Amino acid sequence: MREEQRDEMKETGGLDLDGIHIMTIIGEIEGHQNAAQGTKTTKYEHMIPDLARVEQDDRIRGVLILINTIGGDVECGLALAELIASLSKPTVSLVLGGSHSIGVPLAVSADYSFIVKSATMMIHPVRTGGTFIGVIQSYRNIEKIQDRITRFISDHSHMKQKEIERLMLAVGEQVKDVGTVLSGEEAVEKGLIDHLGGMKEAFAKLGELCDTASECTK
Repeated sequence: MREEQRDEMKETGGLDLDGIHIMTIIGEIEGHQNAAQGTKTTKYEHMIPDLARVEQDDRIRGVLILINTIGGDVECGLALAELIASLSKPTVSLVLGGSHSIGVPLAVSADYSFIVKSATMMIHPVRTGGTFIGVIQSYRNIEKIQDRITRFISDHSHMKQKEIERLMLAVGEQVKDVGTVLSGEEAVEKGLIDHLGGMKEAFAKLGELCDTASECTK
């Protein structure tokens, strides 16, 4: 790997490789607040300009998004998912390890999604902490945020919003918490993710989408 490629990976978590931009979403998605020292993060402020560059760079034909995240900042994670979904370049996501919480919208934001068999996806309600001023109003605001998340997931997957909400509020799956953990196979069976597969399958699908896009622009 060339020195400039190493610098690019260190700064943005992305790498351009033969017309394909490889984007990584790992650890905690860091947004308006800095994560704890020593925490592996995907930085929101680095991802936005990187996505803008990808959109404008004619040398980039498609984007492969590698995901292994515990979630993180809800607003920023959803904003990144919207940006990925709005790219004109073909996109394929691959969930490795896990894509939890706000990582779920990020996983389904691509044109086509894969998950390895051993990976998991966790769907749970929005969590928040700190002092609440006006409990009813705060609760309604959280409900609105959850509705935005479940609607986005439904719009970019094969799951109905009501089913996503049911999994989000399920009791008994987790100790002292609500929500649902899906295995790779379950995520595909329920229509959350398009297909089981790994790196080979993800690259093959992205190549197919890129070829189709090229034919359409001729």
